[in-house]
Amino acid sequence: MKLMVEINEALEFIEEANSSGTKDHYIKGIFMQAEQKNRNGRVYPMKILRNEVKRYISENVSKNRAYGELGHPSGPSINLERVSHLIKELYEDGNNFIGKAKILDTPYGNIVKNLIKEGAQLGVSSRGMGTLKRGKSHDGSESDVVQDDYRLATAADIVADPSAPNAFVQGIMEGKEWIYVDGRFMEQDIKETRKIIDNGAKTRNLEEAQLKAWSNFFLKL
Repeated sequence: MKLMVEINEALEFIEEANSSGTKDHYIKGIFMQAEQKNRNGRVYPMKILRNEVKRYISENVSKNRAYGELGHPSGPSINLERVSHLIKELYEDGNNFIGKAKILDTPYGNIVKNLIKEGAQLGVSSRGMGTLKRGKSHDGSESDVVQDDYRLATAADIVADPSAPNAFVQGIMEGKEWIYVDGRFMEQDIKETRKIIDNGAKTRNLEEAQLKAWSNFFLKL
């Protein structure tokens, strides 16, 4: 499975009075989009995205565990020390999925509040895992189509200057794959595994090399 990161730029910053008389701060906007080729050349079929959003709402949003981070993490796991917001709403609107997230009073949440108050242009970035298959988008151009094993890590991280995506992590991490084991994503270093097997083939110890690669993987679980 590959790590996929998608950026959306238009966000609304909202202040709402709460029961204690103070104000809560929220961001709201398009978190994800289906059925159109995005800037990374990928297409998310509506059926696949809808099903995964439904699961994400049930298992995360409805249980107050749909966290997002400030910045671009290097993997699919949520780093609690970097959490800046909690996604409270996520719903379908045409080919878009609109989200609303509460900015938390965490160290990174307070950074977000101050950035927005100073006029910083922020966006959101969904983070998920899945496989891709080459196909055609609605305009007939070649695209990477997301397959039905897609699984959201978070519907929205908060990112800076989203109009310059080349400054961020590439959507697919080079040389690494991820698998979903017992409720968590595990990283596999494909380069290292291939090196072990290739060396085994050269020395005619292929079976031993395969066992070593397999053992190395399970030591990381």
